[in-house]
Amino acid sequence: MANSDQLTLRSPAKLNLFLHIIGRRDDGYHLLQSVFQLIDWCDTIHLKRISGNEVRRINPILGVPPEQDLVVRAANLLKDFCKIEAGVEIDLQKEIPMGAGMGGGSSDAATTLIGLNALWDLNLSKETLSTLGLQLGADVPFFIFGQNAFVEGIGEKIQAISLQSPDFLVIFPNKGIATASIFQDPELTRDHAQITIDGFLASPLLYQSNDCQAVAMRICPEVKQALDWIIQAVPGSQPRMSGSGSSVFAVLDPKTDTAKLENLLQNLPEGWVGRVVRGLNKNPAYNLVLQIDL
Repeated sequence: MANSDQLTLRSPAKLNLFLHIIGRRDDGYHLLQSVFQLIDWCDTIHLKRISGNEVRRINPILGVPPEQDLVVRAANLLKDFCKIEAGVEIDLQKEIPMGAGMGGGSSDAATTLIGLNALWDLNLSKETLSTLGLQLGADVPFFIFGQNAFVEGIGEKIQAISLQSPDFLVIFPNKGIATASIFQDPELTRDHAQITIDGFLASPLLYQSNDCQAVAMRICPEVKQALDWIIQAVPGSQPRMSGSGSSVFAVLDPKTDTAKLENLLQNLPEGWVGRVVRGLNKNPAYNLVLQIDL
């Protein structure tokens, strides 16, 4: 922790190494299985304790009002839950593309909860923070959990999983997809056979599909264009979409010439964003917050 009055924390994105839709509940929520992999494509959140009772957001995201801003909502949720008068200034530096299916907003909300739990000396457990985080988004508990995970249910069943954490090529084709439009689509398959953690670990190459991808490619042609770009740039790779899109990625072989790949990334179509990233084993937001032990 830098000092008692402020914290600067990194807020990571995630990739869905696969995404299977195995059913749908009576209330409309979809049942899924997935493996969530943390990556070092991160936003940065600076939290500064201030006098008074205000949650002050500086450098807000254009077009996102405070009542929809997940870091502001996270701070206010924590204040209300703990019934405290406390002030904070929040500066969020966005690097993770919005609407990319990489969980950037959920990660920022989780990091805000993690950071303010320390900054305000609240000493809440990870379980309590996760329960609060679920009110902000289905992926928030995963980022509070803070480790790569096998995820089931509607996203609430989270089990730690040990992954190799290789390098990935990730492309965002500058076109967001509304999650609801994917999950409400009548052509979305919802009957994928269930698998087990042991099954995945024994043969991870067998599980490289995303049940949302076909619908996403129809709704957003840029998804297929990005997949095709990766296939040309990294022959032999098996790129796929992350989450409900529109970002796509491929696992890179250790022998991949990343310098050549970085050069190719300089010539992406206008507006696209691409990076070679490294898999992480834990959420770096915990690196400076020692009150919660992973």
